[in-house]
Amino acid sequence: MARLSWTPLTTIRIRLVTALAAALLPVLALGVLQSAIAFQREGRVLRENLGFAAERSAAIARARVESAEVLLETLAPGAVGFQCAQRLATVARRTPGYLNLVRFDRLGRVVCASGATPPDPDRAQRAWFQALAQGERFTLTREPGLVYAAEPSVLTAARATDFEGAFDGAFVAVIALSSLQPRAGDPTLPRGAEVALVDGAGRYITTTARGAFPALPPDWAARIAARGTLVWYGPDGQNRRRVYTAAPVVGDDVIVVLSAPSPGLLSWARLNPLSGVAFPLLTFLFALVAVSVVVERVVTRWVLYLRRIASLYGRGRLSVRPVRAEEMPPELRDLAVTLEDMADAIVARDAALRDSLAQKDALMREIHHRVKNNLQVISSLLNLQQRALADAAARTAMGDMRRRVSALGLIYRALYQGPDIKKVDLAPFLEELTAQLVNGELARGAAVRTEVSVDPLVIDPDRLAPLALFAVEAIANALAHGLESGGVLRLGFHVGETEAVLEVSDDGGMIGGELPPPGVGRTLMAAFARQLRGRAEVVVNAGGGVTATLTFPAPRPVAGPGVEGQRPQRVRPRVARGPPRRTGRPDRREEA
Repeated sequence: MARLSWTPLTTIRIRLVTALAAALLPVLALGVLQSAIAFQREGRVLRENLGFAAERSAAIARARVESAEVLLETLAPGAVGFQCAQRLATVARRTPGYLNLVRFDRLGRVVCASGATPPDPDRAQRAWFQALAQGERFTLTREPGLVYAAEPSVLTAARATDFEGAFDGAFVAVIALSSLQPRAGDPTLPRGAEVALVDGAGRYITTTARGAFPALPPDWAARIAARGTLVWYGPDGQNRRRVYTAAPVVGDDVIVVLSAPSPGLLSWARLNPLSGVAFPLLTFLFALVAVSVVVERVVTRWVLYLRRIASLYGRGRLSVRPVRAEEMPPELRDLAVTLEDMADAIVARDAALRDSLAQKDALMREIHHRVKNNLQVISSLLNLQQRALADAAARTAMGDMRRRVSALGLIYRALYQGPDIKKVDLAPFLEELTAQLVNGELARGAAVRTEVSVDPLVIDPDRLAPLALFAVEAIANALAHGLESGGVLRLGFHVGETEAVLEVSDDGGMIGGELPPPGVGRTLMAAFARQLRGRAEVVVNAGGGVTATLTFPAPRPVAGPGVEGQRPQRVRPRVARGPPRRTGRPDRREEA
């Protein structure tokens, strides 16, 4: 089974934490919903409180104006006479918010006053004075025609009459607007509240913080007239969201405007961290961390520990045991015991398999050895029979048969003597086969020099047998027909990307430069080539000799002695000389 790679989203830790997060998500959502509801409720309460504060401020201002009316009516009988100015000054000084008290006659002239009063020749023609002259008992105005005080103020006037009830002038009180607006530090106002007074045209008369008040809404006057108060939201001078409320103080001439911060949901959460967001979020995070720690300590680390043990088992280190299994939870401890039992079973099975393989290997080597011995007996019998024959053709045929049997015996010897009974190193095999065939012809007295060039390759016996028999036929033909008087025998085996080529050539002279008619040897070579799914070719070479070539699909390199699964490498040709009574064994010198 292929080993699967772990991705961050497939681990037990992430899956359990994700499942817990999904389970706790409704709790967090409920906490956020409750926070949103509380935020809306607090916003509604803020608007209501600010509206109540505006109405209360307007009521207080109206009460102050009404008290001014009572005061003027009280002062009216004694406002003319000796020490009038002193009495009015004393009353103005003792009454907060009064900037001036003035008595005017029926022509608008100053009779007496508590402070400096600007002269006005048109006073009797002013709208407020004419209203009193026409019978109004009390009037109030923000625009008396002249500035009666150094700070924003409102003028209140009461009608004065003589003993017969006829119009006799006016009693005027100049009241500072600052005394009519509520104080920003009033504990009944919301935190951060600011106060302003606005005239009937929407212009700000006085403010505690000008940047906290924007322009009034376009339809503010109509909405105040219809509802009595007005509440709206808008940005201040610093683009911060605030809530505003307005209520009339003195008719439509003076409006009180209150402003307070209107926090958004996030800023409200900062102001109410525990009840708003922190508590549900901390609960959510605490649960995640707790489960993560528990999963890490109870499950994940032991799963990783068992994974390392299994990985060691996969690499063949079956002697390792999960010694920390006693610290695991029972379920994982059972898994560790199962892994240990599996390792013991694998060790026992491997030992049995190794014993069986060793027995089979020994049996196969014994079989190969006996087959080689039997082939050697057959070769000896053929040799005896060859010597007993008088017919030259029969002796030649018997000799060819003996060489073929000897080649097969050499294959079996290479199998049981090699480190692997299923593979044969081709280079030493071909060198020994060539030396054996050449040594067999040395008795004739002809000196044959051999040159062997073989790429290293480990090959299985199924391909080795036809390859070796092809080499036997080619070498035998070369020794019999081309090298009767000596010469050079060349054997080369080269492995390419797709094809392998075995080439046997000699430099013997051909009579007439033509090949002899095909015989049994060439027929057998063609048959051996077909077994390898290749092709055989016998041609006259440039030196006047014969070259036999076997081309077949290149076998894949097999890991074996001297090859280790690497691509074949070219080596320097090995040269074997065959003077009389010399073995002709190839020279073992190599070029690095």
